[in-house]
Amino acid sequence: MRIALGIEYNGTGFCGWQSQPSGCGVQDHVEAALNAFLAVPDEVLSVICAGRTDTGVHAALQVVHFDCSIERDEIAWVRGVNAHLPSSIRVLWAKKVDPAFHARFSAISRSYRYLLLNDAVDAAILRGQVGWFHVPLAIEPMRAAASALLGEHDFSAFRAAECQAKSPVKTMHEITIERSGQMLIMTFRANAFLHHMIRNIVGGLVYVGSGRHSVDAFRQIFEGLDRSKAAPTFSPDGLYLADIEYDASYALPSARSRLPF
Repeated sequence: MRIALGIEYNGTGFCGWQSQPSGCGVQDHVEAALNAFLAVPDEVLSVICAGRTDTGVHAALQVVHFDCSIERDEIAWVRGVNAHLPSSIRVLWAKKVDPAFHARFSAISRSYRYLLLNDAVDAAILRGQVGWFHVPLAIEPMRAAASALLGEHDFSAFRAAECQAKSPVKTMHEITIERSGQMLIMTFRANAFLHHMIRNIVGGLVYVGSGRHSVDAFRQIFEGLDRSKAAPTFSPDGLYLADIEYDASYALPSARSRLPF
């Protein structure tokens, strides 16, 4: 049978989602917990995720699937696996799904949210949970620059050199930039993302908001496809994998995160 899990995690202290030889990936901990709970020596479970996250990046909702021959109640997967996980990783729900379901390839879109503290003083309580920029940012120019990214484009200007994606062409469905007090909340929804794509876009938008780059300069850099001319990669601290969209026919328990914003 195929089981899907909804997972949230605090990425601080992990070297990203993907399994690593040192065992520092979130995937390493999830798979270890699954196998400890299953406790069947001749069956080793491995998971496939909806989207990999980088070192220090959080997930308010990551979706994974795995195949298993042992029957367990859905709530047992939640409670049993959580009992073997560190407190910074939690299974939110489990669902027996159609064998055709694939956490990655069945996803219609993915949403990331970036929380940016825009204040003269860095965060203490929220350290590691939010990005930070000390110069006041103008939202309207940032929104104007972001509008150029909507639709299907080549995102090479915001692609990390080590990105392994077959194509830099992605479709950006939606970008919103809102302010709540001293916090900027930026949400990006696309069919898929390149390595460091969101952090590179955030860096570019911060340059626009601070007046270092004009809206036209941002657009020219984007259209020029030259990563070397764009702003530096922004901090991973405020980045969250927020939502994964699937067809309603899969009837997953929740397609949305528990973020309050």
